[in-house]
Amino acid sequence: MDSSPISRFRCFDPTNSYPTTTPNHTPIPRHRNNYKGTLAISVNSEPKIVSGEAGYVLEDVPHFTDYIPDLPTYPNPLQDNPAYSVVKQYFVNVDDTVAQQIVVAKDSPRGTHFRRAGPRQKVYFESEDVHACIVTCGGLCPGLNTVIREIVCGLYHMYGVHKVLGIEGGYRGFYARNTIPLTPKVVNDVHKRGGTILGSSRGGHDTSKIVDSIQDRGINQVYIIGGDGTQKGASVIFEEIRRRGLKVVVAGIPKTIDNDIPVIDKSFGFDTAVEEAQRAINAAHVESESFENGIGFVKLMGRYSGFIAMYATLASRDVDCCLIPESPFYLEGPGGLFEFIEKRLKEHGHMVIVMAEGAGQELLSESIRANDQQDASGNKLLNDVGLWISQRIKDHFKKPKMAINLKYIDPTYMIRAVPSNASDNVYCTLLAHSAVHGAMAGYTGFTVGPVNGRHAYIPFRRVIETQNKVVITDRMWARLLCSTNQPSFLDHKDVVGDEKEEVPQIQSINGENNLEARATKHREPKDVTEDTREEEPPILLVNGNSHLEAIMANQK
Repeated sequence: MDSSPISRFRCFDPTNSYPTTTPNHTPIPRHRNNYKGTLAISVNSEPKIVSGEAGYVLEDVPHFTDYIPDLPTYPNPLQDNPAYSVVKQYFVNVDDTVAQQIVVAKDSPRGTHFRRAGPRQKVYFESEDVHACIVTCGGLCPGLNTVIREIVCGLYHMYGVHKVLGIEGGYRGFYARNTIPLTPKVVNDVHKRGGTILGSSRGGHDTSKIVDSIQDRGINQVYIIGGDGTQKGASVIFEEIRRRGLKVVVAGIPKTIDNDIPVIDKSFGFDTAVEEAQRAINAAHVESESFENGIGFVKLMGRYSGFIAMYATLASRDVDCCLIPESPFYLEGPGGLFEFIEKRLKEHGHMVIVMAEGAGQELLSESIRANDQQDASGNKLLNDVGLWISQRIKDHFKKPKMAINLKYIDPTYMIRAVPSNASDNVYCTLLAHSAVHGAMAGYTGFTVGPVNGRHAYIPFRRVIETQNKVVITDRMWARLLCSTNQPSFLDHKDVVGDEKEEVPQIQSINGENNLEARATKHREPKDVTEDTREEEPPILLVNGNSHLEAIMANQK
């Protein structure tokens, strides 16, 4: 093989926008204007799975050495960094992994692991050759500016990298907007502000144009901050970069205020959102206490996952009823929401209801639910079910039962626009530094995040294959039901239904963390959190810390 550094790394030279050879030095026809993903470079994009004894499985992330041979390595600059000189062992062992499942039985296999995040003894970039960029996509979230700041400061102060660009306006900013040179001085105070200094947008993802722009600018490290849709885009960008054989890192930092990114313990901004939601709940409580039969109705974020509503309810202790997308409920009839409201008002004279924005969508009329419009990120546009249900409550109690005084509070955009709190600021720092360490070490195509309290590098496919949701057969939901003393809203039609019908199968399930309750009735097993409006659901008996709750999906 030719040892000339020019021929060996020709395709990585920032002065050459497009590769002239594949990693195996096969000449590539150079058609600059037509290079839109049509040139084939055979790259194995299969998941990297390493198996070991006793059921050990490592779901590894891609590395430059997987598709670029004979790359040189360099000593990590951290070994000469005064800040790290006092650390006893500041380099992560190359074989360190993090277990996905931390609670196991003595005879169970060791299970799935991820590569541990942190600085490595050898790096694959020389500091002066690094040209990094940062982009923020999707909706706003507390902590975005903190992540931006810590990526910039981490690159500067830990690795001596001085070329960092901010891409304005999300993915489309790669080819439609200007860039912002980022230095520690520029980002020094941005963590005190909400939003993102780079601007954001939904959609606008054109893979070929984005990778073309990365090559044209000579960028070799791309840090992408966004939710599941953004991480899907990052995965596609990485695959195109690997197909072209480029020495370019694509590192994702998962962002979602709803906390619905799977695998990781939680997403940044979530703690701040829960804390800020307390202000709205407190206001609702004050309003409800100040009037006869007062009702404070608070709608919080949570399109498909009710984590903010659940944790804000548990933290508040002023909430009488929490409604989330994962737990079906109904309005009228015995055991319904209206009956519970009337009961609670007679007992206490006031109440507070917290509702996630995705809860109760199936209760809207067929004509409204037929709205299948989506935003630019592909998310379904939800109707304001909180406003609709609050009006239904008002209409219901217009009858001569009792006069109510309902106050509807929607703080969703106020919550996501605030700066991050102390807890999230620390968390954002860890995320940013872990991403920088991974990029310098040659890892790519990964999302960084804590798994059981230890930061790890997670393949893109694992964080985009599903969404994290509240498990209503978990102990945390049982704790909430105990705290609010609210019913589980079994459908009264199922309780007082036709006695001639066959009694559904009853399954007893211990309420361990993240345990899915399943039951069958003359059909395949069906997840209790799935939409079962078209079929008669089974009754599930759940035992979580001696707390018995019957959970049933809503029937049509």
